[in-house]
Amino acid sequence: MSELSINTSQNVTIKFFAASVGERILAGFLDILIKLAYVFFIMYFVVNLTGIGIVISGLDDWSAGAIYIVLFFPIFIYSLVLESLLEGQTIGKRIAKIKVVKIDGYQASFGDYFTRWLFRIVDNNILFGVIGIVAMIMSKKVQRLGDMASGIAVISLKNNVNISHTILVDIEAEYKPTYPLVIKLSDNDARIIKETYNRALAQNDFDLIGKLVTKVETVTGIKKQDESNRDFIKILLKDYNYYTQNM
Repeated sequence: MSELSINTSQNVTIKFFAASVGERILAGFLDILIKLAYVFFIMYFVVNLTGIGIVISGLDDWSAGAIYIVLFFPIFIYSLVLESLLEGQTIGKRIAKIKVVKIDGYQASFGDYFTRWLFRIVDNNILFGVIGIVAMIMSKKVQRLGDMASGIAVISLKNNVNISHTILVDIEAEYKPTYPLVIKLSDNDARIIKETYNRALAQNDFDLIGKLVTKVETVTGIKKQDESNRDFIKILLKDYNYYTQNM
């Protein structure tokens, strides 16, 4: 599995694993199933049951074609719209737990998604997707041509490294995270934070806890809210476990 190091705008390096070819094919297959379900819905419920099909059959070829283009247009822009709205994910990608990200660490723009979407004509449609698959196999970052052109990579959101039990904390079923930037931490970072925090508590070393909070804020860009330093670390560890268990 290829490891990617992404340097964010806050000068923090985040390490991810590139999504495998198999994961990307799975996501694509799931998206195809969703598109087929949409086609079935349009043809059966919209065209047949509403009587639009009878109207279309009485039109000339150009007019009928125009109506079908409008009805099925969402299929053509499916990935472009969803990746733009869902921050790099389609429904298939979300189920497969993979995501599109910019290699330079910035949030991908609509232009990036659009460039990537245009290259689908070459990557996915010519030779039944062979070009895209070959490009991903040959690329160190598992990129197809559209990814390379837009400076994008597709990462796996699965927890590829076994989390040490020392960083696991209990989370309520209804728990709502407070600090999403906590995902910038690695498993090792979370383990060190928890071990340092527990040691400081055992020694009543509140100065160390304060220094730990300052370090976390500096590294992640997180700004502590109104809670105490101790509560901040507790929330931070819960948030980390929440995101790693739900991504």
